[in-house]
Order: sequence, then C-alpha cells, then structure tokens
Amino acid sequence: MDSNNTPLKIVVADSSAILRSGVAAVLKRLPGLNIQPVEIATSESLRHYLQLHRPQAVIVSPTLGGWLDLPALKAEGRNGEARYVALVSTVIDPAALRGYDAQISICDDPDAIADRLDSLLRAPGDEPRDAGTEALSQREKEIVTCVVKGMTNKAIADRLCLSIHTIITHRRNIARKLQIHSSAGLTIYAIVNKLVELGDIKDQL
Repeated sequence: MDSNNTPLKIVVADSSAILRSGVAAVLKRLPGLNIQPVEIATSESLRHYLQLHRPQAVIVSPTLGGWLDLPALKAEGRNGEARYVALVSTVIDPAALRGYDAQISICDDPDAIADRLDSLLRAPGDEPRDAGTEALSQREKEIVTCVVKGMTNKAIADRLCLSIHTIITHRRNIARKLQIHSSAGLTIYAIVNKLVELGDIKDQL
C-alpha cells in the first residue's frame, strides 16, 4: 500500500484509554502505512460509528462491553468488506477469536503489527510492503542472525528484551516474507545477504 494514498481509516475500540491511545499512537508511526486511527471506548459507540462510517479495519477487544457480539457487529455495519482484528491484552479462550480476520497482541512490536495489517489490507495484486532483498525489517534481520547462530526462541527473547510470543510472531513473518521454512534455507539467506559470516555459524553447519 502506498503511504501517499488516502489515509487508511482504522478504528481502535477498547474500554481502556491507555490501550486505546497506545495502539493509536503505534498505528500513526507504522512505516509504509498511512493510518488515521479513530478511538472508540464502548460497544454502543462502536456500533453507532459503523452504521455511519466505512473504516478499512476495526481493531477491537473481544471483551469490549463484556463480550463483543462480532457477527451482529458485522451485520449492522455499513462496510461488509471491513477487516476485524482482535486486540488481545490478556489470556483469552481461542474460541473467542473465531470470526476475526486476524489478531494482534499488546506484546507485539510495531514491525509485527505493520506486517499483519499490511498483509490483511493489501489489495489483490499489490506488492508486499517490503518486497525484494530488503524485505526484512532491522528487528527481523537481528532475529534471523540469532536463529542461524543456533539460539532458542527464549534466548533470542532474552537478548532482544522481547516476549517469546513476539519472537514467534516475527519468525512466522520472516518465513512468510522469504518463503523459507527451514533452518538451512535461512542460513543460506543470512550468508548471501551478509547478515552473518560463515565463521559465525560453522558450528551449526
């Protein structure tokens, strides 16, 4: 998606002002995405907004208003093509996430959120946000380096001061971007793109 195009209107709905404003602030700073966040605090306000407006995406807590009736919300809204993203801020039953197009966690870092939204909102035929040899973000390159050096997810999380969940999310995004699903393939990628020296990983070969 081109950041010079009309801004993407994305709703952020959560009863917590801190979570709402925090997610909105992150959305405004995402690289390659021109997002205009709209903050909403209650399920009633969200329903009313969706009856009047057509946002491209709705990032909403599944527990908004006690328990969000997602099918009813979709049926009442004006935009049947809007994407619904669950905003996960606590441990939640996976069954509660059925029906959502995607989910993001408050533990996710901006790169992971940007990738999730980019793939979710990209029109058919659009090129990925970071196509080509520079497909990976700096954080993802750091994780690739750690992986090919034989570090575990926990060790990588400790080294980069991230949660294990965030590391796993990054690794899924890396596999999707590069279409590489083996350690050997990732090692070759890292060497070819000069992320590591052969001597750094000789013990892993």
